[in-house]
Amino acid sequence: MSTRDLYTSGRQDLSWQVPATGAARFSWEYDEGRERLLNLYQKGKDKQWDGARRIDWDLEVDPLDPLGTPDDAMSIYGTRYWDRMSAAERGELRKHYTSWQFSQFLHGEQGAMVCAARIVESVPDLDAKFYSATQTMDEARHAEIYGRFLHEKIGMLYPINDNLQALLGDTLRDSRWDMPYLGMQVLIEGLALAAFGMIRDTTDKPLPKQILAYVMQDEARHVAFGRMALRDYYKQLTDAELREREEFVIEGCYLMRDRLRGVEVLTNFGIPLKEAEECSERSEYLQLFRQLLFSRIVPCVKDIGLWGKRLQQAYVDMGVFEMGDSNLDQLMAQDEEIAEKLDAERFAAEERERVAEVSEAIASGAADA
Repeated sequence: MSTRDLYTSGRQDLSWQVPATGAARFSWEYDEGRERLLNLYQKGKDKQWDGARRIDWDLEVDPLDPLGTPDDAMSIYGTRYWDRMSAAERGELRKHYTSWQFSQFLHGEQGAMVCAARIVESVPDLDAKFYSATQTMDEARHAEIYGRFLHEKIGMLYPINDNLQALLGDTLRDSRWDMPYLGMQVLIEGLALAAFGMIRDTTDKPLPKQILAYVMQDEARHVAFGRMALRDYYKQLTDAELREREEFVIEGCYLMRDRLRGVEVLTNFGIPLKEAEECSERSEYLQLFRQLLFSRIVPCVKDIGLWGKRLQQAYVDMGVFEMGDSNLDQLMAQDEEIAEKLDAERFAAEERERVAEVSEAIASGAADA
């Protein structure tokens, strides 16, 4: 089935062209480079994996309850719209919400792949080019996996959110080589990581938990790469140059907080836009979710040296300033540990099955004898 047939919007334009600016930079300096970046590059090579094999695609997914989302997590829960829905309609709503969330993940991962390729092209240092090349492959794998999940398990896609597309476009159109790092790896991927983590830690469904855990294991390296590169570079910038980047961060954070709410889902169910926005604003679950979205962004922004007064005040206004003291390294270490634990549990179960099969074959042979 064509992807076009799966989109909720029948007139979806399946192509988007962004005029590219900026220089392609080559380095003829083939020295050893920065040890910490090369270590990350080695880790990026060692940790490559195949999404067709590492993920158990035979696991069943109920499209009407893909994530096990509780009723009170639905933004219209407790409203007249929810009360007059049948069980089947509530299942459809869950399907649409999951499709919307994972569609934005999919579109974001393709954006990350393009931005990583842009970094390979534009970053001046060869060690950074090496690592970015491994990240480009990671992002391609993530897009492949989210696309497969939506096609095979949900059977529905949503178009990219207008505001996510706007931030991605601003990131790609900027000629400065550091902006794909800042726009994609700090803002968009930082926000995505928090969303991935919240779903990974709350869902009781094994397939989406696997997908999110393994993707987050890769993303832990990507965030580390962005922090290294930008921390080094931003030490060299003037106050005016730093303020320009802080303004970009402020605008992007407000955009993502205020506009990524899944209102498109509610309007597809016939709820007027104004009421859909009010339901999203009142939802306690969404309020918590919007705050947690910044759990990866705020400490990362602070770590790379963007912490001027106006940026700090913006985070105070959003109620997320205290997140600047979060231990980002610990969060990333937990992401890796969770994926490794899932692997260990899965391999142990497979080993038990093989042992049982061998024991059964031996017992059957003995009985025949």
